[in-house]
Amino acid sequence: MDLSTTYLGLSLEHPIVASASPLSKSLEGIKRLEDAGAAAVVLFSLFEEQLRYENESFEYLAAAGAESFAESLSYFPAVADYRVGPDSYLDLLRRASEACSIPIIGSLNGVTDTGWTEYAKLMIEAGAKAIELNIFHIPADISESGRDVEQRYVDVVSAVRGAIAAPLSVKLSPFFSSTGEMAKRLVDAGANGLVLFNRFYQPDFDLEELEVVTNLELSTASEIRLPLLWIAVLHGRLNCSLAATRGVQTGTEVLKYLMAGADAVMSTSALLRNGPGYIKTLLKGVTDWMERRGYQSVQEMKGSMSQLKVADPAAFERANYIKVLQSYRSPYLS
Repeated sequence: MDLSTTYLGLSLEHPIVASASPLSKSLEGIKRLEDAGAAAVVLFSLFEEQLRYENESFEYLAAAGAESFAESLSYFPAVADYRVGPDSYLDLLRRASEACSIPIIGSLNGVTDTGWTEYAKLMIEAGAKAIELNIFHIPADISESGRDVEQRYVDVVSAVRGAIAAPLSVKLSPFFSSTGEMAKRLVDAGANGLVLFNRFYQPDFDLEELEVVTNLELSTASEIRLPLLWIAVLHGRLNCSLAATRGVQTGTEVLKYLMAGADAVMSTSALLRNGPGYIKTLLKGVTDWMERRGYQSVQEMKGSMSQLKVADPAAFERANYIKVLQSYRSPYLS
């Protein structure tokens, strides 16, 4: 059985990729993911704020040291404390690329198009086979228009594309008024692939302490439907790779994403819950089903349930919305 696939021009042994997570924060963790069977690993994200903070903090401390008493500097962390991101990230990327036989993909998380995007070039020079660009922007300014938000994304992609020639993917938000058109704009701006979808983490309220709190909740299989819809709609319509993320808990979700048209399927929550070795369980679920159904390769079934291939394309549009509402039954409805 041929499980191989191609993502961002990279040949992968199979479609399951370990997406950005704390599991890839050390060389030991990355090696564990490779040994467990990951076809590729996306490193944890390096944030625009880390890059800016290091540069600005270093310049500030250098200036403060020139015109302040030495005692006053004790109120600030040591300069070395500011250098927790970029240098160590590049070092890890370099060591992982040398130690692993699978592709290592660098991850950048940003929201503006200046002052940090050229760091993607340093990642490629350190050994990254591709860059995943994770743009996380919450337009809390109510005067910011939807088109301005979209242009911000396009500008960031264009800036990173200008810095590198290597493959570039964009982890896309689902919160655009026209997801398909936005996806096309990002591809036109230089994206070689799209990862659907970014999972935004919203704050919660602590009613006892009356504080805004943040906590990370791992995804569940019920979250698959939104990315499944858009991968099925976009497959065959854009000249780019498609990767699926969110809700991958079993081989069933992997299979659904592949049949929708995904070239790669990324998992974080399942691996955090069950450990890197769970990749083998996901793969077994895929191969067992393929054997029962007589599939000889991933390529054979990829996109077979996309909107372009199914007998009823309207199932992805408004007609399905009406059917779902009309088909619901409850014992409390007469």
